[in-house]
Amino acid sequence: MNFSNSITDLLGIRYPIIQAGMVWNSGWKLASAVSNAGALGLIGSGSMQPEVLREHIRKCKAATSKPFGVNIPLLYPAVQKHMETVMEENIPVVFTSAGNPGLWTPVLKERGIKVIHVISSSRFALKAEDAGCDAVVAEGFEAGGHNGREETTTMVLIPAVVSSVKIPVIAAGGIATGRQMFAAMALGASAVQIGTRFVLSDEASSHPDFKNYVLKSGEGDTILAMKSLMPVRLLKNNFYKKVAEAEQSGATAEILNSLLGKGRAKKGMFEGDLEEGELEVGQVSSIINNILPAGGIIENLWNEFRKTWSDPVPCKSQIT
Repeated sequence: MNFSNSITDLLGIRYPIIQAGMVWNSGWKLASAVSNAGALGLIGSGSMQPEVLREHIRKCKAATSKPFGVNIPLLYPAVQKHMETVMEENIPVVFTSAGNPGLWTPVLKERGIKVIHVISSSRFALKAEDAGCDAVVAEGFEAGGHNGREETTTMVLIPAVVSSVKIPVIAAGGIATGRQMFAAMALGASAVQIGTRFVLSDEASSHPDFKNYVLKSGEGDTILAMKSLMPVRLLKNNFYKKVAEAEQSGATAEILNSLLGKGRAKKGMFEGDLEEGELEVGQVSSIINNILPAGGIIENLWNEFRKTWSDPVPCKSQIT
């Protein structure tokens, strides 16, 4: 099955699959493995100092000759240094999130870099289009990590955004199988961005204890928390309970920030502290039951997508 559309052509990839740029999970090993398998790998720069990002970019270049990109949260304190790094290193595509796309999109595009912005509503999608973005990632609130306040599900968000903008739309949030990928593209998406399924890959840089904890998670084990600051989907643990109790008692933003402290995400996902760390993961974790090489994940996704394309009769997804 030969496949070509606006996103595969834009990014120079074989499959319309993008690996999300996740803090503490997606370094150069994962990004290069995904790109080598025919999809688009992303380095998640939100957990990196500028010199560390440059190191990951150079190691990724050495590990793959295929296109890869960098995800940069626009609220990151050293965003200017990160932007300077991706421009100096001639990164072909940058995914931006958590901020105003109008600030950096023109600068990046002037350097020939493609820009794709993550949004949670049609209103923000239109702003990204007006800013000159080449595409948007429409992320439903099933997704892990930082999320939109609207709490719009992927199945509702995708057709709404597709109807609102002329640029290509990439679906994200709650996608881990080929049948889910097919459903998103049936709603008008040109590709999918997948995070949680790649957390459970051999190449993800997250701690083995975190990966195994995610494997054991079930339905209802994640929750959208910290809505008064910046909504984030977490696995429930002792840290989450403290946050929930503080929010329920009417804690101020200052108190919540103090509770969060520094390095909670690193403590949980990278260092493996399953009780006091912040464990960011999506709802779809409940249906994933193994850890595989990134290339195997992409192969399984694509094979199930092809099978569904040729015979869309409902059947059980094989989460392999």
